[in-house]
Amino acid sequence: MNIVLIGFRCSGKTTIGKMLSDRLSMGFIDADERIEKKCDMTIREIFQTKGESHFRLLESDILGDLEKLDGKIIATGGGAVLKYKNMQGLKRNGVIILLDVEPDVAYERIKRDKATRKNRPPLTDKNLLTEINEQIELRRPYYRNVADFVVKTSEKPVEDIVSDIIKILKNKKVINID
Repeated sequence: MNIVLIGFRCSGKTTIGKMLSDRLSMGFIDADERIEKKCDMTIREIFQTKGESHFRLLESDILGDLEKLDGKIIATGGGAVLKYKNMQGLKRNGVIILLDVEPDVAYERIKRDKATRKNRPPLTDKNLLTEINEQIELRRPYYRNVADFVVKTSEKPVEDIVSDIIKILKNKKVINID
């Protein structure tokens, strides 16, 4: 069984995924990093040179490979939920956790994180806060539709969020640890 983290950009998927990996002694895989490694390009470069539709095909291929794994923590890209097939495959062998972030918090995190600003493409030609609000509003129903559990990540320290996730997984008998 895999633990699959979904959510908008800067919701904490990679940070929380790595900490969960350490706490649960499970391997961690970031789908976006796999795509970048496969193409030897950043996500932004893929969007700029090949377009979003090409990126989404690459993403589906990578997620198709990841769904066959077992015992991993997988962080998906923020838009992976837009293709039903992506989530259907991951759900077969995993529990899906939505890391739900408020738009204003995502905005502040993106502004603070130079790597995110450099490597992740804008999805529209609108200003960043407007784009975030619109994209979260658009994606939230997709996220909630596929999520087995929803964890809010806007107001708590990462360590507390990770502990909350572990409690949920233990209580629902998804994992068996002391």
